[in-house]
Amino acid sequence: MSGTIIVGGFFGDEGKGKIVAHVANKDKAAIIARGGVGPNAGHTINVNDTKYVVRMVPSGFLYPPAQLMIGSGVLVDPRVFAHELDLLKCSGRTKIDGRCGVIEPEHIQLDKTDPNLSKKVGSTGSGCGPANSDRVMRRSRLARDVPELAPYITDVAEDVNAALDEDKSVIIEGTQGFGISLYYGNYPYTTSKDTSASQMAADVGVGPTRIDDVIVVFKAFPTRVGEGPFPTELTHEQSISLGIQEFGAVTHRERRIGTWDGEMARYSAMINGCTSIALTGIDHIDKSVYAATKYSELTPKALKFIETVENDTKKPVGIISTGPDQSHIIDIRDEL
Repeated sequence: MSGTIIVGGFFGDEGKGKIVAHVANKDKAAIIARGGVGPNAGHTINVNDTKYVVRMVPSGFLYPPAQLMIGSGVLVDPRVFAHELDLLKCSGRTKIDGRCGVIEPEHIQLDKTDPNLSKKVGSTGSGCGPANSDRVMRRSRLARDVPELAPYITDVAEDVNAALDEDKSVIIEGTQGFGISLYYGNYPYTTSKDTSASQMAADVGVGPTRIDDVIVVFKAFPTRVGEGPFPTELTHEQSISLGIQEFGAVTHRERRIGTWDGEMARYSAMINGCTSIALTGIDHIDKSVYAATKYSELTPKALKFIETVENDTKKPVGIISTGPDQSHIIDIRDEL
């Protein structure tokens, strides 16, 4: 069997979507199952001149043979889900666990108008916090209660475990980032549940003994959308001078930019049970490695940074993203 979890190591926006799509193709994934909170997380994948932003369907949709699944721990917005099925033309291979909680219009309204969520915490306004609150209070609808979702309902836990029993490759795709975990992040400036690898396994119904690898995705320069502490944050002027300006995939708010945080990376790798690291944005450390596809093309400056990452986390860097496109990637495992 081959069970792999891919999660974000900082505050989200680490480039997990690109890494999931890469690993799915390389490992020939039979199932890509999404864990996490819900449509408050957007994963961006750039292929040539086409940009995809997905909030419900797993990022591995770029690998056509894979079945795409949304685990029972994930909140589903039927409107967002329907839009993505139409956009990506993947309805025939996408399934939802019938036990998923459902985001209602009133959840979105409350998320946008509640002062604590919209102003203090800086919520995305996707309705996830109020929907999770209703789930805890045992009064929310589940996916199996929504007629328009009926064609897509399955038991994701049963399907994923069956695939592992048959020695097929399964990828569990995490959302958000470790730094906004309800339990381990900067509370109260967090999302509405845990975001660590253990939670992702639970979200799709997979026990810890079934996981072989946990790939933690770290951005060379952490970014954060919304409120909350950010120890290594740069000023707007500093980030612009470095040529770094980004916007959230869901909210389109400008991201706060910081420098590498070795202590946070160490703690994140520990809690997540990291086995290897995917490092993104290294082209912002040294612009001359932009679009590199071979380890031999990395410069001494880039290699020094990779050494710092490995020393801080005590884990190996296995995948390196050198630019925004899906092809801008180095898989060190190919060169060993």
